Amino acid sequence: MIADNIRYLRNKEGISQAEFAERFGVSRQSVAKWESSESAPDVFKCRDIADYYDVSINVLLDFPLEERDFQLETSEGKYIFGIVKVGDRGQVVIPKHAREIFKIAPGDRLMVMGDTVKGGIAFAKVSIGKFFGKE
Repeated sequence: MIADNIRYLRNKEGISQAEFAERFGVSRQSVAKWESSESAPDVFKCRDIADYYDVSINVLLDFPLEERDFQLETSEGKYIFGIVKVGDRGQVVIPKHAREIFKIAPGDRLMVMGDTVKGGIAFAKVSIGKFFGKE
């Protein structure tokens, strides 16, 4: 998966393997090997790549970025932010664009709602005091 993701990120930015290599302090041959799955970047390079492109290392390693990379405004105030992967313990990473639009910060509380008939699930930012009528 990391081979596909590195190739995808490089192509999306429209840069060559040599330019990508220079940015991360490796040889063009290293990038070519990463993209062909002959080898993989070490953990420190993975961190640098993930940080540069604002994705988590987990996503860089295990999830196809191409599927995740769409942020379409569907109509006034409604968005599709992409596809996320549920972690082993139920963790969901909310895309950065969504966190910015809805002003979601670490420590905020989200209500989880679902519709078993249509198979939908949604999150809403809440203030616990307001939710229970205390504010």
